[in-house]
Amino acid sequence: MIEKRNIFLIGPMGAGKSTIGRYLSDKLSMDFYDSDQEIERRTGVDVSWVFDLEGEDGFRLREEKIINELTKKQGIVLATGGGSIKLKETRNILSARGVVIYLKTTIEKQLLRTQHDKKRPLLKLNNSNYDVLKKLAYERNPLYEEIADIIIDNDNLSIKVMVNKIINLLCKI
Repeated sequence: MIEKRNIFLIGPMGAGKSTIGRYLSDKLSMDFYDSDQEIERRTGVDVSWVFDLEGEDGFRLREEKIINELTKKQGIVLATGGGSIKLKETRNILSARGVVIYLKTTIEKQLLRTQHDKKRPLLKLNNSNYDVLKKLAYERNPLYEEIADIIIDNDNLSIKVMVNKIINLLCKI
């Protein structure tokens, strides 16, 4: 059985962090948190509204504060926002307080998974979503890889298979 250590899911928007996190936490009988949902719960408004009002820098500071607080808990699964790794302090917090799992996905899969989601502030830009996601991948993929204890390709696996794969990998570390 897996010891109850914290599990942090990182990766780009549309990688499945929230969906997989819920199933994983249920299967492991751990509490689940989503940093974006926690921001929404505490502010009473959508993440996109907070992002618009505070700008990306302000949003990232708010996000870092929430991640810092949540990661002090024990035995949790946390789905982070796609850009949460932009701040060095947030990367340090995640690395120090649990197992970091990078859910890797292609831009094509991201587009499929986010095409009807109106809550993605960075996809509201005038550029094509493909170009936005490509730029974000270029900037963020090295940061995801920098702190990942486990990297899993999440393009073609079902949620059940993905969760079982994560559990098997967790048993090995």
